[in-house]
Amino acid sequence: MSQNPPSLRPDIAPAARFSEPQRAGQPRIGMVSLGCPKALVDSERILTRLRAEGYAISPDYAGADAVIVNTCGFLDSAKAESLDAIGEALQENGRVIVTGCLGAEPDYIREHHPRILAVTGPHQYEQVLDAVHAAVPPSPDPFIDLLPATGVSLTPRHYSYLKISEGCNHKCKFCIIPDMRGRLSSRPAHAVLREAEKLVAAGVRELLVISQDTSAYGVDIKHAESHGHRAHITDLARDLGALGAWVRLHYVYPYPHVRDLIPLMADADSGVLPYLDIPFQHAHPDVLRRMARPAAAAKTLDEIAAWRAICPDITLRSTFIVGYPGETEAEFQTLLDWLDEAQLDRVGCFKYENVAGARSNALPDHVADEVKQDRWDRFMAKAQTISEAKLEAKVGSTLQVIVDNVDADGATCRTMADAPEIDGNLFIDEGYEGLSAGDLVSVTVDEAGEYDLWGQITQ
Repeated sequence: MSQNPPSLRPDIAPAARFSEPQRAGQPRIGMVSLGCPKALVDSERILTRLRAEGYAISPDYAGADAVIVNTCGFLDSAKAESLDAIGEALQENGRVIVTGCLGAEPDYIREHHPRILAVTGPHQYEQVLDAVHAAVPPSPDPFIDLLPATGVSLTPRHYSYLKISEGCNHKCKFCIIPDMRGRLSSRPAHAVLREAEKLVAAGVRELLVISQDTSAYGVDIKHAESHGHRAHITDLARDLGALGAWVRLHYVYPYPHVRDLIPLMADADSGVLPYLDIPFQHAHPDVLRRMARPAAAAKTLDEIAAWRAICPDITLRSTFIVGYPGETEAEFQTLLDWLDEAQLDRVGCFKYENVAGARSNALPDHVADEVKQDRWDRFMAKAQTISEAKLEAKVGSTLQVIVDNVDADGATCRTMADAPEIDGNLFIDEGYEGLSAGDLVSVTVDEAGEYDLWGQITQ
């Protein structure tokens, strides 16, 4: 059992997991998947296509005929991490294909790593396949290489990310994701439902709904209805909840229509978890204006109060930026005061970084690194205090949890308030021997920490 770190960077997805058997002589492709869960879904789609063409997935460099590195370009630190991953793949394997968000800057990548075989941008699946074909020709066996209906999954069998749209229409000054991934492009609702049905039929117990802007789902296609399903986040959440799995919503901007989701979350039979992941980013109106984001923190507090009035058990998760250009001590203190009042359940924070191509780079009065670090430390200390108090209040309560892992030390689980690998855990260290990953069990909480809970199975 292991505790989650309290402040994961928001662009990091869970590590990919490989466990597929291989046949003799089968061409093998390795995959290094960096970046957010949306990029992890892209990796799954690439590998699904390759698997259908007869390629095996190699879990290590040594066994791969070539390696795909799916990169991140969210922050300069993420770009550096991507370059390091490319360099490691070149050193360990030598035959490397680069894709993903950083792939939108091929000259930048080749300047650092001229030996790579090919570079493609984000969600350019066909170009990735062409590059793989050129490097390692396919050799399918039609009697053996049969692809499961659900495709290749890089997450544990009991949960899966479900991407409902690509791109974003926002123009936040610190972000270049819309430049790399384009404007909002929503999938038809019936296609999302069909994928979700296959996942649930294959044993998925939790669907993690993701996109760049989940609450804007369907706006670009005018909330079109087809095959009996309407492309609107409220309708989609209701339809997904009817499949019998937990439905968790990520990256939800607080548009007014989000309040229509809250009654679904208050209904224990809807399947939609009382959990909202909302990127508030800051609380001071002047900082929000400099970010080119809606500057209505006071109204946001009113919305939060209204959500909690409808669904008292709702869990609110958010991410924030400290040290944004021009942020004064008074503006930062406003953020701390807002956090005190908002009492968010799950909070992540990262220090502002310049990103090549972002408009925020040109803003005046950049904050010194030591000031950013100090503010990050103070922010996380307050968030930790809030988290600790909220978790302590759960001691004695009985919660439904999903089991993620069972080992010799106990069972690592999550409550409805915890997304995998970014929130906390609930640990069971007695009477766990009969549990398996994906089980849903009731647990009475008997101990709380700063970010995690411990409990006993309810008899």
